Parts: sequence; structure tokens; C-alpha cells
Amino acid sequence: MSRNQRFALLGLAVVVVVVAAVIIGTSGGSDNSTTTSGPVTIDVKDQKPVGGIQKIDVKKGDPVHFTVDSDSAQEIHVHGYDFHKDVPAGGKVSFSFPAKIDGSFVIELEDPGVQIAALNVSP
Repeated sequence: MSRNQRFALLGLAVVVVVVAAVIIGTSGGSDNSTTTSGPVTIDVKDQKPVGGIQKIDVKKGDPVHFTVDSDSAQEIHVHGYDFHKDVPAGGKVSFSFPAKIDGSFVIELEDPGVQIAALNVSP
């Protein structure tokens, strides 16, 4: 093998290592990086989600778990799945169901029509 071929091979190896490092660094190194770990709590103050719209990412067939803690009485609606539950003022309500439908779904405060979370179910 000539000297130029060795340098070319070395350069190619460096490129492969750099690309692998970038991929691992951006994906977190796991194949389930989109799955939310543990139950999600959505705090609602003045009819708005504290910290912005929460993201809940699960895979189809996995359980969906989240709790809404609200300072005012509200009806919580999970679109697509068409689940409705009431939360009392200063209270909490929990949702737990299997992710049977893949897609993106809005979770909102029904009467003011305010989105508090986005449920993403991947196939």
C-alpha cells in the first residue's frame, strides 16, 4: 500500500469516527429517545400550561400516563382518543390509557380551547 493510500484510508477513518460521534451526540445514543420516561405532570395556572405546551411522546401500544394539576376547574380533552375528564379547582386529574392510535393529538382545556399538551404516538 502506498503512502497516499494510507493517508486516504486514515482520512476516511477519521471521517467515519466524526460522523459516528455527531450521530451519537444528537440522538442520545439510544433508539427510544422520543419516548417520555415516567408520567408527565402538566401544571395549569390562569388557564395556561406552566412552562408552555408539554410534549408526551410514546410508541404505539405503550401506555400513556399524565396528570393535570389546575388552579381552576376545567374539563380536559384528549383529541383523537376523545377522552374527557373534569379537574376541580386546585385539584388534579390523571389519565392512563394504551396508545392504540398513532399520530399527533392535542390535549386541551376544553372550554377556553387552550392547548396544554401534545401527544405524539409513533408507529
